[in-house]
Amino acid sequence: MSCRWGTELWDQFDNLEKHTHWGIEFVEKYTKFVKERSEIEISYAKQIRNLSKKYQPKKNSREEEEYKYTSCRAFLMTLNELNDYAGQHEVIAENLTTHIICELTRYIQELKAERKSHFHDGRRAQQHIENSWKQLESSKRRFERDCKEADKAQQYFDKIDADINVTKADVEKRCSLKARQQAQLKHQVAEDSKNEYLTYLQKFNKEQNEHYYSLIPHIFQKIQEMEEKRIEKVAESMKTYAEVNRKVLPIVSKCLDGMTNAAASIEPTMDTKQVVESYKSGFEPPGDVEVEDYSLSMRRTVSESSYLNSRGEGKPSRSNSRGKLWPFIKRNKLMSLLASPRQPPPPPPTSPSPGAVPNGPQSPQQPKEPLSHRLNEFMTSKHKMQCLRSLKRGLSLKLGSGPEDCSHLPPEQRRKKLQAKINDINKELQKEMDQSDALTKMKDVYIKNPHMGDPNSVDPRLEEIRQNIDKLELDSRKYEAWLLEVETRLAEKCDPHRRQSGLYDSNATTPVNNNCAPVNRESPDGSYTEDHSTEHHLKSRSTDFDDDFDEEDPLPTIGTCKSLYPFEGQNEGTISMAEGELLYVIEEDKGDGWTRVRRNEDEEGYVPTSYIKVFFDTNAKDS
Repeated sequence: MSCRWGTELWDQFDNLEKHTHWGIEFVEKYTKFVKERSEIEISYAKQIRNLSKKYQPKKNSREEEEYKYTSCRAFLMTLNELNDYAGQHEVIAENLTTHIICELTRYIQELKAERKSHFHDGRRAQQHIENSWKQLESSKRRFERDCKEADKAQQYFDKIDADINVTKADVEKRCSLKARQQAQLKHQVAEDSKNEYLTYLQKFNKEQNEHYYSLIPHIFQKIQEMEEKRIEKVAESMKTYAEVNRKVLPIVSKCLDGMTNAAASIEPTMDTKQVVESYKSGFEPPGDVEVEDYSLSMRRTVSESSYLNSRGEGKPSRSNSRGKLWPFIKRNKLMSLLASPRQPPPPPPTSPSPGAVPNGPQSPQQPKEPLSHRLNEFMTSKHKMQCLRSLKRGLSLKLGSGPEDCSHLPPEQRRKKLQAKINDINKELQKEMDQSDALTKMKDVYIKNPHMGDPNSVDPRLEEIRQNIDKLELDSRKYEAWLLEVETRLAEKCDPHRRQSGLYDSNATTPVNNNCAPVNRESPDGSYTEDHSTEHHLKSRSTDFDDDFDEEDPLPTIGTCKSLYPFEGQNEGTISMAEGELLYVIEEDKGDGWTRVRRNEDEEGYVPTSYIKVFFDTNAKDS
C-alpha cells in the first residue's frame, strides 16, 4: 500500500520538519554507537595482544628451554593463535570505521543539506501563497469599502433630489447635479474595486490550487524520498555491521581450531621422555651399602706397607665389587681428600686488627699423618659419602666449572652438549663456506670485468675465511672425537659383556684421545684423571667406584659465619678470608678445630673455628 506525503500530509509541514530532524539525530546516534563499538574492539585487541606478548618466552632465558615440552609448545601455539584472534578484532574495528562510520558521517552531512534545501522550497511556496492571500484580502477590503462609499453617495443624491423644502431653484439645481456626479463616481470606483477583487480572487485560487496540488506534493514527495533513503541507509549500515562481524568468523574459527589442535598435540609420554633426555646422567645406580659395626671396640689399623703387601690376599670377588661403595678412589682425588686441614688450627691472634699479625694466621706446617692412618680414618668416617661428594665438587672447582670437552657433565648430558656444539660448528662452517663461494664468484666477475673492481681486494677476506674454515674443521674433528669417545663408553656401560672385557683389557691397552695425550680413567662426573703405575693395583676397584657415583648437588648450607680475624689459607683445602667477611657454613666443626665454609659456588674450604663466629640455621642443621 503506497502513500504520498504530498496528498496525505499536505497540511503537516511543521510535523514533517520535526520528524526529519529526529531522523537525522537517529542516524547520528547509530553512528556514535558503531564508533564506540569500534573503540571497544581496538581496546580489546590491544589488551589481547599485550596478554599474548606478556606470556611469550623471553629470548636467552630459561623459559625458552621449557618449550621443548609439548604442553609448553601447545601453550605457545595458543598464544600465537590468540595474537591472530586479536588481529581479527582489529579488522572488525577497521571495517566498522571504513564502511559504516565514515560513510554515515559523510551521508549525514549530505542529508542535512538536502533536508535544508527541501524545506527551504516548502517555506518559499508557503510564503508565496500567503502573499497571494494577503493581496486577495486587501482587494476584498478595498472593494467592500468602495461599495459602501458608492451606496452612501447614492443615498445622499436621492435625499437631495427628493427634498421639497428647497425654495431656490438654482441652488437646488446645482446641489442635485453635484450629488449625482459624486454618486456616479463612487459607483465607478466600486466597480473597479470589484473587478480587481475578482482578478485577485481568480489568481489566488489558481495559485492555491497549484500550491496544494502541485508544489507542496512535489516538495513533500522529495522529503519522503529523502526519508526513505535515510531509513534504507540505516538498514544497509546495520547489514554491513553484521557482515563485518561475519567475515572474520572463518579466521576466528581457524584460530580456535588452532588452539584445539595445539591442545590435541600435547603428548604426556613425550614430555616425560623429554625429562629423561634432559636430566639423564648415564650413570648406574649405586649398590648396597656395607654394614658399619659400631660394636667393635677395636679395629685393625692397616699400614701402607701391609695394605700394599696384602692386596692379593682376601681380595673381594668381582661380582660383589659393584654392589659396594669402595672407599679407594684415584690418586688425585684421594690426595685432595687427605690434604684437608685435619691438623690443629692456628690459635687466634691476640689483636683482631689485621695489623697485629704481619701476614695473618696460617695453618702450622706440621708433618702429615701416615697414609695408613688417614685411610683408616677415611674408611671409618660416618660422613664417608658426604666427604666423597664434597671431594668431587672441590676437584671440579679446581679443574674449572666448564672444560672444553664438557668432562664436568654426566656422560649422557655430555654427549648432548658435545652434539649441540658440533651442530653449532657445522652451521658456522656452512656460513663461512657460503661466504667463500660468494667472494670467489665476485673475484671471477672482477677478473672478467676489471672496471667493476680489483680482484686482489677480495684476497684478504678470502684468506681470513679460509683460516676460519680450517679452525672450524679442526674444532669439529675434535668435538666429534670426544663425542665418539663418550658414545663408546656409554655403549660399553649398556653392554655388560663389553664392559667387563673392557675393564680387564684396560690393563694391557691404553686408549688415545683426540688431544694425542694418554687417556685416563673416567671419573663419576665424566672427567679424566691420570693413571700412574704406583696405583695399578687399584685400577679395577677405582673403576667400579667411579661408576657407582653420580654428580651430586653441592652441600646445603647449615648456617652463616662472620670472620673475626683475617686468615690466609695457604694449605691445600683451606680458604682465605678477610676480617668481617660473611661466609656460608656447609660443615660444622667435627672436633678438629676446622669448619668448612663456602664463599660462592666456586670457592669453598676450611677455616679455623676460633677465627669465626658461627650462626647455625636450626632447621637446616636438623634436616
